[in-house]
Amino acid sequence: MEILIKGCWIALAAIHLGPAAMAFRPSLVKTLYGLEAGGPLAVLLTHRGVLFLAVMGVCILAALDPGARRGAALVTAISVLGFLIVYARAGFPTGALRSIARVDVIAVLPLALVIFDAGFRAKG
Repeated sequence: MEILIKGCWIALAAIHLGPAAMAFRPSLVKTLYGLEAGGPLAVLLTHRGVLFLAVMGVCILAALDPGARRGAALVTAISVLGFLIVYARAGFPTGALRSIARVDVIAVLPLALVIFDAGFRAKG
């Protein structure tokens, strides 16, 4: 079971790798989101990349340190589920956002497993 959980954490880290790369390569905004970013928008989207880097980092930490898993599960759930909620509230837009939503839907399965493992389950 531990190998499966570690694999889920690594998969969740990998899912956040693309957007995290914007922290180092802001030109990825066009590739990932289909947006021409300049000025204040570029700063905000680059900062978004930094935040994804943090999510990726806690996923890697959780893969290596079981003691970090509860907090990492919370942070990762906020990232994945938060985007899906915002996406749905926006009316399920097409284009790059739909691709991101599809990846986040795929992330729900490993996320559910790590949440269960971290102890966010009903106590019987």
